[in-house]
Amino acid sequence: MPPRPMNDEEVLSEMNKMVAFIKQEALEKAREIKVKADEEFAIEKAKLVKQEQQAIDAQFEKKRKGAEVAQKIAQSNLTNKSRLKLLQRREEQLQELFSIARTSILTFAEDEGRYSQLLEGAVVQGFLQLMETNVVLHVREQDADIAQKAGEAAVDSYAQISGREVSFELETTLSKDCAGGVKIVSSSRRITIDNTLDERLRLLEDKMLPEIRRDLFGPNENRKFYT
Repeated sequence: MPPRPMNDEEVLSEMNKMVAFIKQEALEKAREIKVKADEEFAIEKAKLVKQEQQAIDAQFEKKRKGAEVAQKIAQSNLTNKSRLKLLQRREEQLQELFSIARTSILTFAEDEGRYSQLLEGAVVQGFLQLMETNVVLHVREQDADIAQKAGEAAVDSYAQISGREVSFELETTLSKDCAGGVKIVSSSRRITIDNTLDERLRLLEDKMLPEIRRDLFGPNENRKFYT
């Protein structure tokens, strides 16, 4: 027996059921989409927050390192300035010491006895270095007489030491500003022995400078070996 056709109320009831079912499915689907969208949003948000945080951290680290470098540079500059100021002050003290020494040698020639002995010794030294038969002695104009006597005494001393003879000429060519002493020049005028007081003091300054620095200021901690 075939089923009977549905009346209007039954059709409407079935349609309402279908609509309700479709609506329920749609709501559930919408909830699933919303949940998935919320999860994806949360994941993307966390990702973006992490990236932003990493960018901020990287920027902060860059600024921190930049600040550290700037601080080290500033400290280094300050240390260098302090060191340079200290070295400058030390150099001033050394130059003051050498200035006192230069002033002292200017008055040395006033002591005729000592100065004559020094000239004789300086000339003998020059004779022995040149080992020539004829030399020229260059002295200050005001030292001409005392240098002549010192030269003659040096000739005798040289003969006793070396068994050789030597003669000399005297020229008053040294500057009046020179502290004294003598330059011994070979007969060919190619070799000069500078035994002036000024040159002796300069050589002494160069030789004793490290020792004077050590005595005045102590060992240099930045150097392992000292000279």
